[in-house]
Amino acid sequence: MRVIAALPMLSLSCLAVPALAQVRAVPAQPASEQAALRGVEVFLVNETEVAIVDAGPRQIEVTAADGTRLMLERTPGPTPTIAPHGFAKARYVPVGVAGIAVPPAARHRPAEVPEQETVVQSSTGSSSGLLARFEPHEPVYGAFGLNDAGGKVQVSFAVRPFAENAPLQLGNLRFAYTQTMFWALNEPSGPFRSTNYTPELYADIPFDETTRVAIGWRHDSNGRGVTDSVDINRIFLRGEKTFDLGSDWRLDVAPQAWVYVGNSGTFHDMKEYFGYTGLAAAIQQKDGIKLALTARGNVKTGRGAAEAFVSYPLRRLGGGLGIYLFGQAFTGYGEALDRYKVNDTHARIGIAFTR
Repeated sequence: MRVIAALPMLSLSCLAVPALAQVRAVPAQPASEQAALRGVEVFLVNETEVAIVDAGPRQIEVTAADGTRLMLERTPGPTPTIAPHGFAKARYVPVGVAGIAVPPAARHRPAEVPEQETVVQSSTGSSSGLLARFEPHEPVYGAFGLNDAGGKVQVSFAVRPFAENAPLQLGNLRFAYTQTMFWALNEPSGPFRSTNYTPELYADIPFDETTRVAIGWRHDSNGRGVTDSVDINRIFLRGEKTFDLGSDWRLDVAPQAWVYVGNSGTFHDMKEYFGYTGLAAAIQQKDGIKLALTARGNVKTGRGAAEAFVSYPLRRLGGGLGIYLFGQAFTGYGEALDRYKVNDTHARIGIAFTR
């Protein structure tokens, strides 16, 4: 009887248990406070013989490469189960400067932890991937308007095929994909009347903590057949500069220029509507409101388009929501590729998962 009673206790030791103490947190070293605003990756290392359920410490202190000592706070997210002698990743953002700069001789660079895939358990089974390689790209949202504005649903992501420290600067390479769908809610059957498909391949090159330059290829298509395909291919050059405005406000400005390559399906006058240059700008407060504007056009023909976004994190209102209240407005040509000759003006409101 004693042996039988001991079996359940023995099996419990193989299960994940809440951590009795914090796991070891190993942060990556940001270049500066400004660079840390994008988020700092922290490895949560389990050096024990049992699985541990732990999200990591709420706050940690790090020293940036320029000597600034920062206090970082963990961003909201699921609590991972860390395998024995394994690790998980968490993301932290600055909440303040922890102290004065320290001399180079006193700086400590955290030990590097090898990259491993992230495993997620769900009702469909275990899924895994190098999730730290995925990044937000264009906003991910669903927004809805009145009459013919209908719904506009967009999914977008970017992924790094190579590690950041890969040779030959391959860590700067990105593959991105954006799909934008237009939902005709004003029609009886509510069909998706049009879809834009946009893959991109580009190098995203940092010059310093506030400046980046990207060069690459972008394809825009409506996904139709030979007779009604609307698509363009462009080689683009984009620069991005971030300005710290103080009081947790920042301004991002990103001018862009491109040239067309290849053919444009059966429609060869799209250059008159899309032009050769564009500009994106955004002003936002950390964990607060964000106002963004993108514009493109052809100076010679006077045709183009502009799109504005406004977003606000709903978690600021309580309830633990991890989404944004989102507004979107478009005016000009080419919101949907197969209507690139139509001058539309639409406004919609909805929610966003990234902004």
